[in-house]
Amino acid sequence: MICPKCKTDLVQCTNYCPNCGKKLSADQKKRRTKSRGNGTGCAYYDPIHRYWVAQIVDGYRDLPAFDLDNPENRKQKIPIKKTKAGFKRREDALAYCAELKNGPQKPVLAPTLEVYWNTYQDGQYKALSASKQQAYRTAWTNRLASIGGTRIDQLTVADLQKLVDDKCNSYYTARDVRTLLISLFRIAAADGYARQEIPTFIQLPKLEEKEQTPFSETEQASLWKLYEGGDLRAAVPLLMIYTGMMPGEAMTLRVDQIDIPGRRIHGAGIKTKVRKQTDIVLADDIVPVVEELIAHAQPSGYIWKRVEDEWYANYYDALTAAKCRRLTPYSCRHTTATALAITEGIAPQTVKKVMRWSTSKMLDRYAHPDQADALEAVNAIKKDR
Repeated sequence: MICPKCKTDLVQCTNYCPNCGKKLSADQKKRRTKSRGNGTGCAYYDPIHRYWVAQIVDGYRDLPAFDLDNPENRKQKIPIKKTKAGFKRREDALAYCAELKNGPQKPVLAPTLEVYWNTYQDGQYKALSASKQQAYRTAWTNRLASIGGTRIDQLTVADLQKLVDDKCNSYYTARDVRTLLISLFRIAAADGYARQEIPTFIQLPKLEEKEQTPFSETEQASLWKLYEGGDLRAAVPLLMIYTGMMPGEAMTLRVDQIDIPGRRIHGAGIKTKVRKQTDIVLADDIVPVVEELIAHAQPSGYIWKRVEDEWYANYYDALTAAKCRRLTPYSCRHTTATALAITEGIAPQTVKKVMRWSTSKMLDRYAHPDQADALEAVNAIKKDR
């Protein structure tokens, strides 16, 4: 019924209008014929806040246990109501009842690839080694971030393959991207937004591992001549040749890791468990170089500045000044292994210890004896006189 004075919609019979206080006659109190079907909801006016409220009944619940003691109450239920307030017009409130009952019909959109990268960083990523974290962080920043805003359910094998072909210039960079994508799609598949096998169809470029070339004895002598002439840049390749250090180990070397009396470097190993746990041996010839590096160390305690580009610049500048071939820093480690392998009387297990390998089979990859070494070896076989 409607109040004849203020036009408030009165939900139930009453003697007075709760909004304006108007006394209602018997005819005015008569309930209107119901104009909306069961379950479609209703609208009522809130006189305090002065807006209309949409309301539906969304099921029923039992009466409290203490009320059920009365047999007459056992069949009664309490309606569960859902409301939405704030409508200026009754028609708007009634129109909203259908949405209130069925819920908003919005399409469920899959999260973007970046959402799952953030999820991965908060979970599995933390359990990885520092080198793996760096590899995947580089794979994301330099390659995958360009499609980070794409919904993961819209990424196809063709999309991912094109990205790998365009942005990955080697087998290893492509492998890191594919491995990271496999992890991200596995999380998305658990949420029901993607098929986890999609990244497995990415084709990696052919692995073309070129055999590393060790420094010749002439080149090593040229580096020593450069160092003895006062050029400390030559200390970069010399240190790695005489210790078998990896570039990442040399770059991050600290003074407190060097034990000159004990002829060792401890705690500088990276990547593998064996390298981390095994000390690096210092040959007598390299000790003066190490002592000079300590004397010129950074105030932070590191031997070199923590600038990767500058370290590589010093390395290659030293090769140029010494008129050596432009061999990569890893060639230094291959030089160490080759020198040990061709030296008479050094057992493979000793080479394994110096190089900090988990197995002596690594000799096949690192040692590079030439034809002259092979000839010297067979000439050691003497016939009986």
